[in-house]
Amino acid sequence: MANHKSAAKKARRDAEARLRNRSNRSTLKSAVKGFLALIAGGKKDEAAKALPLTQGLVDKACRKGVMHKNAADRTKSRLADKVNKLA
Repeated sequence: MANHKSAAKKARRDAEARLRNRSNRSTLKSAVKGFLALIAGGKKDEAAKALPLTQGLVDKACRKGVMHKNAADRTKSRLADKVNKLA
């Protein structure tokens, strides 16, 4: 338990941020999972439409500090590669 007023405030802020980050991470994972389901189903047109939206969510997660910039770039690249490999 926090012994100082500022430490208690930091603990409250950390708890709120943890919930926010968890929500952003969950939204991102769901979007990527849905996108990969389209790829697995061989639906290239739908996957191509979903790609910018999914990449946007990856960018948002990066901006919010949920994921590192390099990890975000790597994820976006891999998603694009998967679409391009569907023929």
